[in-house]
Parts: sequence; C-alpha cells; structure tokens
Amino acid sequence: MSNKPTIVVAGASGFIGRWFIHQFKDRYNFIALSRSEVTQTGSEHIEWRKTDLYSLSSTLEAVRGADFALYLVHSMQPSTRLNQGSFEDTDLILADNFARAAEQCGIKQIVFVGGIIPQREVEFSRHLQSRYETELQLASGQVPVTTLRAGIIIGPGGSSFNIVKSLVNSLPIMACPKWCQSLSQPVDISDMMVCMDQVLGNEKCYHKSIDVGGPDQITYLDLLKITSRSSGKRRIIFPIPFFSLGLSKAWVALFSNSSTVFVSPLIESLKYDMRPQAEHTWIGEIAVTESITKALTDKPPSLNRKVHKEEEKNTVRSFQRLVNPNDQSAKWFADIYPIWLPRFFRFLVRTKRLDGYVNFMVFGIVLLQLTYQPHRSDDKRSLFFITDGVLAKRKDLGWLE
Repeated sequence: MSNKPTIVVAGASGFIGRWFIHQFKDRYNFIALSRSEVTQTGSEHIEWRKTDLYSLSSTLEAVRGADFALYLVHSMQPSTRLNQGSFEDTDLILADNFARAAEQCGIKQIVFVGGIIPQREVEFSRHLQSRYETELQLASGQVPVTTLRAGIIIGPGGSSFNIVKSLVNSLPIMACPKWCQSLSQPVDISDMMVCMDQVLGNEKCYHKSIDVGGPDQITYLDLLKITSRSSGKRRIIFPIPFFSLGLSKAWVALFSNSSTVFVSPLIESLKYDMRPQAEHTWIGEIAVTESITKALTDKPPSLNRKVHKEEEKNTVRSFQRLVNPNDQSAKWFADIYPIWLPRFFRFLVRTKRLDGYVNFMVFGIVLLQLTYQPHRSDDKRSLFFITDGVLAKRKDLGWLE
C-alpha cells in the first residue's frame, strides 16, 4: 500500500461502506472487513480481511495497521443459526470489542454513523436507543470518536429508501399511519460522503456528535408522494388515524419484501422528529427530489469482490445483559456463575470445578467444559474457551466471555 492514510471499515459491504470506498478509493487505502473470506479482484488500495467482530482477538488483528476507522455496523439481522439475545446487546458487544481493539492498535479516530436522537423525548425507540448506546460505547476508550447522526440517507442500495421504493411499486393505494406525518430531513448519500470525508482526521471534530441532514424538511408521507411522482407511478396516498404500530410493521414488512425483525425497529423510530437539532449540525446541498431521482435511476457501486461463503455449522450465540449494582468485577461474575446456574435450573444442571476449568453436567454427562484463559482476562473481562463436552461440536472456536 502507498503512503496514503489507511482506513479500516467495519461494515464495508453495507450501503454506506460501499459508497465510501468507491468514492475515495484514490484518496485513501482501505482495510475492508468481512465475515466471509473474500478474493480481491479490484483496486490494489483495498485489502479485505476476514473478521469475527464478536471476538476481541480477531478484531485486534483486523484493525492493526490502520490510521483511522469507520464503524458502520448494525446488528438488525441475526448472523447465526441460533441467536439468543437482542440486537441492542449484540451492538453493544461489537462496539466494545471495536473500541478496545482501536485503542490497543493506536487508531487516531473512529467515525461512527448513527441515528438522530430526539431532543424532547424522555424515551425513544429501541433502534435509536441502541444507536446512542453504541456511540457511547465506542467513545468509552481513549480513541477520539466523531459521531454523524443522520435520519434517512437516500441513495441507490440504501435499505431505508428501498423500503419506500418497494411500497410505492407494490401499492396503488396507501393508507398511512400517523407516524408518516413526522418531520424528517433526508440527506443524499453523496452529501453524506462529503461530510464523512470532512470529519476524517479533523481534530476539530474529535469527541463530537454532529447531526446531519439535507436542505429539505419533509414528512414521510411527502417522501412517499415524491417517490411516486419520480417513479412515474400514480399513487393515492393519504393518512389515517387508527393504524396500530403492530399493523404498520406487518404491513411494511409484507409489501416491502423485508423481514419483520428488520422493519420493526425502523418503524418504531419514524414517529419522532428526525431533523438535525443538536448543537453541531451539518446540512447538505442536494434537494430531496434530485436525491430520489438519482436513487431510482443510478446503481449502487460494486466492490469487485468474490465472497467464499462457508457452510453453516453449529453456529450459536447467546447474550444476557446483567445488572451490576455493586460494581463487581468480571472475575466475580465468572466465579459466581457456576454456583448460580445449578440453582437456576433447580439442580438439573450441575457444575464441577477443577484446576483451571469448569464442567457443566446433566446426569453425570459433561455437556460443556470451560477452560479459563487467565492471560486474556482482567477485571473487566473473563474469558473461557469451550474445550470439551457433548454439546461442543466445534472445540476450536466456542467461548464464554
């Protein structure tokens, strides 16, 4: 790679990541992170690295050698065969690993793209709450973080606008719920790229959150109508007061060909005023009508990569968030867990502690054997590898943290 700044991009294959790499491939060197093995067939300035962001050690290797980082990860869809836990907890774990890795590897700045936080709401949606919590977690270490908070970002390949486009294409008549009359300030993907480029490496933007929007303030009902006109489709679109939130989720998921899991948190966020309102704001130049026209006619950029997807094996993930009122250490929780678990299962599950590892058993059969990793544990993190047991189909990968 050349002497240009190197940016590691978590979420490189997503909407924003693809556009940023495409837009600035001649200005920066990129380390693009992927869950799968990738054969690079494009620019010599892009290095693909297979990474498991759930693993701190894998994340450390992923960010090594980079100057700056773009964090564009969102866990709206489960990535395993069996997933126990909410997307909020998943986002928190991934952000914590990335913040730790960035600090240890000397990253100069993390740029995170999150959601606009309502200014006058005591409580806001799970989706926006998770975005805000991710922002705080990334900033919990020593690496300066710049958060760009945006509502809808319009551009070819964008998941939010794809939902709008699918609804317009599928429904000649749309009776819309009340939340469609909330105000937003959509920003064009090209403007978003300019903003991201301006804050990267800009020390004046370190440790700041910036609300980003376009020049036009419109309702979501307006967004549907403008998309209808720009598509050349005659649609009857009007609001009604008695659409429940649950019915809205099911309706949008059905007619946009999206899963309810993905749509639900987004729909919950649309009832808020999503205009830039923070102390620091950045407003783009591209009008929403022009932005929609481009999104309907242009194609998203290709990253020229060949993905080698591995056969899905015994992939299971489970997250539980616990209250820690007495500020106990991670080691305290690790010591108490084998005592608590048999009591929780009414002694159906039994534990046996031996030197350096713990066996979890049912009727004398070892289900899982956990081996403590002292050299990779501290007061804030206790790590056990799953090294044996009848449930351990992959003894080279599983762990309890």
